[in-house]
Amino acid sequence: MTQVLPTLKPSASYSVTIRTENPHAPGMVGRISSAIGAAGGLIGAIDVIDVNKDRTVRDFVVAAADASQEQSIVESVKSLPGVRVIDIADRTFQLHRGGKIEVTGRCTVKTSEDLSMVYTPGVARVCLAIRDDPAAQWKLTIKPHTIAVVTDGSAVLGLGNIGPAAAQPVMEGKCLIFKAFAGIDAFPLCLTTQDTDEIVETVKRIAPVFGGINLEDIAAPRCFDVEARLRRELDIPVMHDDQHGTAIVVLAALKNALKLVGKTISEAKIVIAGAGAAGNATARMLTATGARCVVLTDRAGALSRDRPEHMDPYKRLLAEETNPFNERGSLPDVLRGADVFIGLAGPGVVSRDDIRAMAHDPIVFAMANPIPEIQPEALVGIARIVATGRSDYANQINNSLAFPGVFRGALDARARDISQAMKLAAVEAIANLVAADELHEDYILPSMFDQRVAEAVAAAVRDAVSSS
Repeated sequence: MTQVLPTLKPSASYSVTIRTENPHAPGMVGRISSAIGAAGGLIGAIDVIDVNKDRTVRDFVVAAADASQEQSIVESVKSLPGVRVIDIADRTFQLHRGGKIEVTGRCTVKTSEDLSMVYTPGVARVCLAIRDDPAAQWKLTIKPHTIAVVTDGSAVLGLGNIGPAAAQPVMEGKCLIFKAFAGIDAFPLCLTTQDTDEIVETVKRIAPVFGGINLEDIAAPRCFDVEARLRRELDIPVMHDDQHGTAIVVLAALKNALKLVGKTISEAKIVIAGAGAAGNATARMLTATGARCVVLTDRAGALSRDRPEHMDPYKRLLAEETNPFNERGSLPDVLRGADVFIGLAGPGVVSRDDIRAMAHDPIVFAMANPIPEIQPEALVGIARIVATGRSDYANQINNSLAFPGVFRGALDARARDISQAMKLAAVEAIANLVAADELHEDYILPSMFDQRVAEAVAAAVRDAVSSS
């Protein structure tokens, strides 16, 4: 079957500032705006930059759906008689210029007295205090509020194996979110190796500085080995967010979605497209909370106990622990009669007809980014509840709801690990922020900008640590 990719909506991720100059004449703003609209652009703002007796300079802030449409919009404006395009600035690239994070001091150094305390000779006393009592590092250094965000660049967003340098902007974004949402200082560490032993050894060597390790965008199955070994060998919390952050937020969303359709997790048939890092962790968390019928699929179809091809040890274990009726076949085959579809794969893997074949009031989480497994517009009148990973649709399932609070709570509690109990506590905290009288098909999760989220998750995680 040939995949037909959907038309995307304009978004800020593809936005430009177009600076124009035109002579004074009636209707010039309207003509430029019409040209932008005809090319599919969405105008966010129009600012007058300069006016003289003959001409006006304006900035048009315009969102597009992709780079091709962005270029078409610019060309449409350039083609207008009397309009000169002075400059074109890609707003996303401007935001990233020079990087998105920086190191700032928590105290000032303005006098020799300051210097003698923050550095030599006074700092020697602090060093010796930590030598004599290693636990003092948690009070006298940045360790209790600092996370390392570690990647090998092998599985970045929807981009794949782009390497460590190209992965750095994503890691910086992650660090920025840690700071903005949980007050945690995080630093990107992009490693020039994709060897499991080297990754583990490198992280162990830099670990003394940090209070926790956030693994990010490391391809499966390597990510499973890296996380498992680091959890065993370090005494600080380690979490691969692509696995567990995703699983936490998916389960929180599903708990509320099932309430709306009047079903329970134990009776629901749940089909997951994608058996990589996120699919693995999501399946395990679902079964840990009572799901009895979870079926995973990959490019070769359903993970079944007698499937011989394309099965690594992790998939074989998943096949043993899920798919209770040992269903075989393609994703559309096993999706028939299912109550829930969780997409952790890629665009176009399911159709309207596939969703129509699900059970009554289907729940669809199409989470591939930037293009979901199926566009929400295609499911109007078919699916009862639809969620995506995108911010321009209702019900955004975003890891940012989980990882800042999880690490904040783990750091505050001086946890040595991030346990299943801590993750399940985070699930409940997120789900419960949507009150019963607020719960709606278009509101099954709090916004990632809801200031209550990180602290609620952190508090739940701290409680889980103290009660363990």
